[in-house]
Amino acid sequence: LIICVLGNMFPIPFVYLFARSVLTWGSKRKYIGGVCKKLLEKGERGGQKLVAKTGRGGLFVALMLFVGIPLPGTGAWTGAMAASFLNMGFKSTVAAVTLGVILAGIIMAVASTGVFAFIGL
Repeated sequence: LIICVLGNMFPIPFVYLFARSVLTWGSKRKYIGGVCKKLLEKGERGGQKLVAKTGRGGLFVALMLFVGIPLPGTGAWTGAMAASFLNMGFKSTVAAVTLGVILAGIIMAVASTGVFAFIGL
């Protein structure tokens, strides 16, 4: 579990620091500009909705739970990109994503032991 968490967390600073910059750069390019603009706009709209619902203080918990629920598309990389769109602080982003990765790892470890089948889920 420790190796999985460390491996998953390694690219997070790079995703957080450069995802928005790459999309902004790409939005000015001829062939990929439309896709990058749509991604930036969708990220901004989603971020504004989330801030309106939870407030700035609830972002930490929301990001942790988003990363911690082991479903396709909800992971550390997506969470770090979302945090960059939300202008969350670097330290709080890394802490929330780390806790989310640990939570997802615990959920998957419990699921792989058959506990959910045992209790009828």
